[in-house]
Amino acid sequence: MLKSLTTLALVGAAITLVTSPALALNKWQRHHPARTEINARIANQNRRITQERREGDITGAQAHALRADDRSIRAQERADARANGNHGHLNGAQVKSLNQELNANSGAIGK
Repeated sequence: MLKSLTTLALVGAAITLVTSPALALNKWQRHHPARTEINARIANQNRRITQERREGDITGAQAHALRADDRSIRAQERADARANGNHGHLNGAQVKSLNQELNANSGAIGK
């Protein structure tokens, strides 16, 4: 009985994990998937910077510089979306450029 309850709980948790991201998307996220992805990457990098700083892998000055780079990328994302005039969407070239900048900053985290 306990084994079947445990199995049932694990299956329920797995279903919740699989369906939650789809349900969690709000209207803005569905209509601006590239911007949502860029902003999620920036948030993830901020968490990584905080973790690396706590672990002593980077200095406070390095953390500050990395966060400044991410803020600059976020500002560019907003400016690109505003400049397009197409309801805040990013075009392919803009997404590629922003991702390249995020990749470069990501590589600097934890070095």
